[in-house]
Amino acid sequence: MLGSPTVFSVENLFAGARSGFLQLRRLGVLLLLACPVLASSQELTLDQAISLALQKNRQIKVAQLEISKTEHDTAVMKTNRLPQFNFNMMQGQLLNKITFTFPPGSLGAFPGIGPFPPTTSYITTDRRPFSLIQAQAAQPLSQLYRIGLGIDAKKLDTEIAKEKLSLQEQGIVDDVKKTFYNLVQAQSALTATEETITLLKEMNRLAENGLEEHVILKSDMLDAEAGLAKAESESTTLQDTVATLKEKMNDLLARDLATEFTVSQTSEVKPWEMDLAATRAKALEQRPEIREARLKSQEAEIDRRAKKAEYIPDISLSMNYLSPFDIKFLPENITAVGVSMNWDLYDWGKKKHELASKSEVVEQAKTAVDETAAQIQVEVGLNFRKLEEARQKLRVAELELDADREKVRVAMDKYDSHAVLLKDVLQMKASLAEKTYRYQESLLSFWTARADLEKSIGER
Repeated sequence: MLGSPTVFSVENLFAGARSGFLQLRRLGVLLLLACPVLASSQELTLDQAISLALQKNRQIKVAQLEISKTEHDTAVMKTNRLPQFNFNMMQGQLLNKITFTFPPGSLGAFPGIGPFPPTTSYITTDRRPFSLIQAQAAQPLSQLYRIGLGIDAKKLDTEIAKEKLSLQEQGIVDDVKKTFYNLVQAQSALTATEETITLLKEMNRLAENGLEEHVILKSDMLDAEAGLAKAESESTTLQDTVATLKEKMNDLLARDLATEFTVSQTSEVKPWEMDLAATRAKALEQRPEIREARLKSQEAEIDRRAKKAEYIPDISLSMNYLSPFDIKFLPENITAVGVSMNWDLYDWGKKKHELASKSEVVEQAKTAVDETAAQIQVEVGLNFRKLEEARQKLRVAELELDADREKVRVAMDKYDSHAVLLKDVLQMKASLAEKTYRYQESLLSFWTARADLEKSIGER
């Protein structure tokens, strides 16, 4: 008949077991509490991950190519300052005869001859193939001011593209940091869970022996089996989480998704070095969004000035050549050099309204600078306070974890001296596992909050 013992009989429980198992069991508990990270020849540090991402990330490369595109656009705009050459040639067939009419005396009057021609004369070109060649070289003069403004605008496009690259880099670095911190937590939890499974398997074996010898209750045995099953389920979930996070990290680093690696532990938790005012000032100095907004304000002003410059007539130094072959009477070579002007005298107020619209865009861009600065300061304040809250919660979780570790240590000592039941030890270990998980969550929240704050001040 099964009794209800209040303490274990160590002699019965360990009957047939090796004499050194007691030390092995306690070593397993210490390994669980320490939560070590498995050593690997392919260990990845946070600094290495950030460096690789900045060098190889595909999204960053796309942003870098955008800078190159804007530089080419600037070079194209600069060519508008140089002389422009045009050449046109037409080879065709006249569909009707071309007739030139010369009234009497249209070519003048000569002494002793009289008017020439004396009567109306006609010169006709038959329907026949012909060639028409036209060439022009024009050097812009008054347009150079507007072209210069266009070049300045293209240069600002390049600067804006650089700020977008900086913003893209900060976003990628933030993703790398958060993925790294999640990996550290998942990797540590997986290691701890595997150690727990090893320990629980051995405890289940001992519990089976104890049940056969009637020194523990069947409910204790079932509790032990349930704890093992739960730990194995958690291990499977953590393995899947680690695999997914590794694939995400490899994608961020532009590596093969199957590349195997482990991550090193994060650095020591430290308070933020600056107060809120200094943090906000640094953000306004470093954030690419505020610099981009200022550049767009300058670009809007240049665009307004370029629109105003359209009131200036287009004046160019021009050289033209015209050669109509196979058409009688017309000269075969016509060359002229001069100054050409193109001026839209009246446009029904079109330029006026367009200029007014550009002025409104300038005001919008200036307002956007102030709004961006305000949003950045709000974001910094929010992330600054979240980091402080996360640090406080981490401190509480650390103290609770230390307390549970001490409780487990005391319980193991009592268990060794036959003063507590296996059920009590398992309950304390379950509590320790929960506190360990909470601590890891708090640690992850801290590093995530720090990454958010670093991103909000424009750091990489």
